[in-house]
Amino acid sequence: MKLLLINGKNNEMKSSEIRHAPPARYMYVFYALVFGLSVLALLEYPGRGYVYVLFAIISNVLLYFGFRKNAIFFDTFIGVFFWLGFWLKLTFRVAFLDGQFHEPVGNFDGSGAAFDRALLAATCGLLGLLVASFIREKYIFTYPAKLNEVAQEGLFKFYQHHRRAVLSVFVVLFVAVAATNFYFGIYQRGAVPRTILPYGLGGIYSWLLLFGLASFSALILNMEFTLHKKTTYPAVIISLMESFFSNVSLLSRGMILNTGALAYGVFRSLKVNGIRISRRFWMVSFLIFLMLFGSSVLLVNQMRLDESRGMGLAATIHGTKVLFLDRWVGMEGIMAVSSYPAQGWDLWNNAWKETYSDNRTSFYDTNLITSPYRHTDTTKYHYISLPGIVAFCFYPGSFTFLFGCMFMVGVVAAAIEISVFRLGGKNIVLCALLAQIVASRYTHFGYVPAQSYLLFGALYLNLLIIYFSDKSLLRWYKQKAQ
Repeated sequence: MKLLLINGKNNEMKSSEIRHAPPARYMYVFYALVFGLSVLALLEYPGRGYVYVLFAIISNVLLYFGFRKNAIFFDTFIGVFFWLGFWLKLTFRVAFLDGQFHEPVGNFDGSGAAFDRALLAATCGLLGLLVASFIREKYIFTYPAKLNEVAQEGLFKFYQHHRRAVLSVFVVLFVAVAATNFYFGIYQRGAVPRTILPYGLGGIYSWLLLFGLASFSALILNMEFTLHKKTTYPAVIISLMESFFSNVSLLSRGMILNTGALAYGVFRSLKVNGIRISRRFWMVSFLIFLMLFGSSVLLVNQMRLDESRGMGLAATIHGTKVLFLDRWVGMEGIMAVSSYPAQGWDLWNNAWKETYSDNRTSFYDTNLITSPYRHTDTTKYHYISLPGIVAFCFYPGSFTFLFGCMFMVGVVAAAIEISVFRLGGKNIVLCALLAQIVASRYTHFGYVPAQSYLLFGALYLNLLIIYFSDKSLLRWYKQKAQ
């Protein structure tokens, strides 16, 4: 089944692509800001200047090449997460805050030598990812420049025939899941579950709220644009509302993650499918997102602060401002690990033995830092600090091992994304969403690492449900047509 194109002439296609490209003047402003901040940080940096310069170059190269022509979605998201968590956080705090960090940094003493070791470790880890990305591009896989077929044809036919019913059922589903989860406290970030469901149903709630419902949004958005409706605002608003409801229900301020992944996936999908969307559509969608995202952050902050400390709106606003710089995991973890006096293979092995418990903090909190959560009421809250994948791979203290680990991290992530593309019926929007899930897991790595198989298993179960649903529906429609 071939995909119909709107304005299919070459010259119109070129104008569409140009229209979607960021104006060069905006990029020049961004580059100027990065350069200016780097200079300010370099002037205040207490260690050897060339160490900071090397760190800044590799960090920004990772971000820049995450948006190159043959980048996969994992490249993009890990580049953004690490740029925020490493370069931006370090640069801003060195340039303007005397190198003081909001999160604990363990035995890190703020000396030039300590800064140098931390930045060299971060640079080594990021370089491993870059090498893996270029090898993947050259020898293994890149996304096709154009797609001339319908993604998930069986699901597409079903959606085409039952569009209103599908959208209505989806709205009822995500509202019901979010409302029941919020009321019963089945799965919420930083909270001990108030209700334990039988037969593993709590795991289903976790899957749906983390990325299961967002996966349905990815399918709907992809099929909606494939249908070439004159307006796709209903589907966009529904997907934004799903993210809003799910994140408020989770007591999470991370609405931007799944929503950003879906938006970037839509952008790339439109490009490879040759579909032109007006600038007005993007502006209106972005404004709706800003309103919902801002509301979700304020609501969740208020609920968290009211419940835990009884503070009011002023504390909520302060907590919200801190998030924009310090919620990104990265630099503090590598600073704490690189300065830990007992780095070695015993530390690495013991970290892998960590088991989940609602009644204690993480291995990282207990052993490497002075945890801000040591006096938390563990009967109600389950707060933990996270080192991140780069710091975790530096537990042995070996730069060679760190580089090799991060190289393998990039290889495994690429393999996952390739399998999503092939099993997911070449649905670009779904690829973007699940690549962001993988990148986010790596970024927030370090707590109960041996149980990572649960998230990746849920991801593949999610993917197989979509795959077999599509194939079954396609077979049914073919039999019906005979």
